[in-house]
Amino acid sequence: MFGIPEIDGRELAKILAEAPDSIHLVDVRTPQEMSQGIIPGADTVPLHLVPLKAEDWKHETRPMVVYCRTGARSAQACAFLADRDRKRQYINLRGGILDWVQQGRGVIVPPANSAIA
Repeated sequence: MFGIPEIDGRELAKILAEAPDSIHLVDVRTPQEMSQGIIPGADTVPLHLVPLKAEDWKHETRPMVVYCRTGARSAQACAFLADRDRKRQYINLRGGILDWVQQGRGVIVPPANSAIA
């Protein structure tokens, strides 16, 4: 989508099982969506805050895998970030968390008082 590299749930699950620290996983959904569950290990940064967090991430070198509900907003986030940082790889989770869950993969529910972003 949008010419952004993509990964599917099977590939992401393998990376998370074998080398979870090799990627930076980011959920860009709304706090309400995140309250229903996130992929374990994900940072939570709603899409509208991605431009603000981009500065914090500028020294990060690991590939960033970004996801949302269906993959559309996360592709936008990847395009935005890639336009500002050509050195780092930004990868969209194809099908988003809906596809992840439909494949039977687990999510965790963040505590009600957890900070998002």
